[in-house]
Amino acid sequence: MDAGHVIGWGLNSLRYADATSKEKRERAECGFGWFVPRVRWSLHHSWGPQTISVPLGSEAATSITDRLTRTSGGFLRWQRADTNEQETGVLHRIGLICVLLWPVPVIAADWPHWRGPERSGVTSDPSGWDGTSWIADEAWEISVGEGSSSPVVVDDRVYFTGWSDGLDSITCVRLDDGQLLWRQFAPAPRYGRFAVGDQGLYSGACSTPEYDPDTGLLFTLSIDGDLIAWDTKDQGKRHWGINLYDEFGGERRPDVATRRKTQRDYGYTTSPLVQGEQLIVEVGGRTGNLVALNKRDGRVLWSGENRDEAGHSGGLVPITVEGTPCVAVLTLRNLVVTSIHPDSAGRTVAEVPWTTDFGNNIPTPVVYEESVIVTSSYNRSAMCRVKIDLRGATKVWETEETHSAVCSPVVHNGYLYWAWRGVHCVDLDTGRERWSGGNVEAPGSCIVTGDGRLVVYANKGDLTLVETADRSPDAYRELAAEQVLTTIDAWPHVVVVGDRILCRDRSGAVRCLRTHAASSAKVGVLPKSTRGN
Repeated sequence: MDAGHVIGWGLNSLRYADATSKEKRERAECGFGWFVPRVRWSLHHSWGPQTISVPLGSEAATSITDRLTRTSGGFLRWQRADTNEQETGVLHRIGLICVLLWPVPVIAADWPHWRGPERSGVTSDPSGWDGTSWIADEAWEISVGEGSSSPVVVDDRVYFTGWSDGLDSITCVRLDDGQLLWRQFAPAPRYGRFAVGDQGLYSGACSTPEYDPDTGLLFTLSIDGDLIAWDTKDQGKRHWGINLYDEFGGERRPDVATRRKTQRDYGYTTSPLVQGEQLIVEVGGRTGNLVALNKRDGRVLWSGENRDEAGHSGGLVPITVEGTPCVAVLTLRNLVVTSIHPDSAGRTVAEVPWTTDFGNNIPTPVVYEESVIVTSSYNRSAMCRVKIDLRGATKVWETEETHSAVCSPVVHNGYLYWAWRGVHCVDLDTGRERWSGGNVEAPGSCIVTGDGRLVVYANKGDLTLVETADRSPDAYRELAAEQVLTTIDAWPHVVVVGDRILCRDRSGAVRCLRTHAASSAKVGVLPKSTRGN
């Protein structure tokens, strides 16, 4: 579908900018279709803006259009991503009139990265709570092999990594019904070549894949350092690949804590990160903790100044510091912020010492504006917020009153949330805990949804829906709970996409649940919790 053709009909609402009077007349004459110029737009829906922005006429825009068509309309609007200009068309008014006659479909945001669309644990999709119930039924289930990596979802396709019988597998299924579309394999050990300790708690691929919408490549990283680009446009065929140990000389992680006999090495766990043409990977080798590769062919572009060993966290996090694009990573020894700007790529912007017993720097750093929150347990049972500028880091607050050993916190409307030994709500400005509660032990992950609720997946497969401080400012309030899986640790991060929740355990068992999201969506009204994120 080329730019300038019909992109929506039914109850769709189009808001446009830079339109001439003639174009406006052409749109009006189209009836249930719209003619639009080739500009950059972003998709919004009734419960809040989606975090996508694509040029019309691109493959991504066509895919979005196809998805809108399949859902028979929807109360949507398109808006220029680079301007606040909007204009409501005739169909917007038709939508308001007809909305009582037709149900509101669920238009899902993708989940293409570790921790979601913005790598933050926040989604614009609703929780699916309809006021009395949450989970409608099970959509499908599948087994994808051992591993603690989480699924990624793009355009009704779900991608998994897993390990079995000496092979890593890359599995692609359809989100709607779980139908297997393709599967690729690569030789891989069950543990990394330098593995030390806790092999009863993990195995297989632990790094979540990274999807690049520009090329359609899916980047996976095995426990033993095999970084491979798979072409999702061609049945997942291997495009290129390297081994990080072989290329960059990584060695066994040393014991960095003061307590003796706490050495651990879990292999490679950190998800790669695409930024423009760069694929940034935490290598932890002699050439630098971070290495940037050309995403199209794997050529080395730059190496970071910091030489720390790789940590055991889930992913790198983009952060902009005084206008300079950077990434934050929790290495084995430090919180490190590194510039990725072409003029200073690889330069260390800030370092904050942070080491733990057992090398358990696990929770992903949380970025909020120009600050970073880091947390851990064991000998460093603390949480700390630091302000980053181009001269380094300044501590905002640090507390030992509360912390997380595993779950990466989520920022929402002035509070931090996480699920580790209970569900916690902490004031972002002060670090003081507002409330805690719930039955959560060590394994746990959480997502803040577009309607301001918290989806918690923990233990051996317990799924819980919890109110955030938006609606329950003074106490933990649980709305619903489901036992999804039962046998082994739920280390993989939970995923929410549209009216689906994807839950996996480390054995590779996956269940896809259907929520009441369609019936719970409020047409034309943004929930209070979506404002100010």
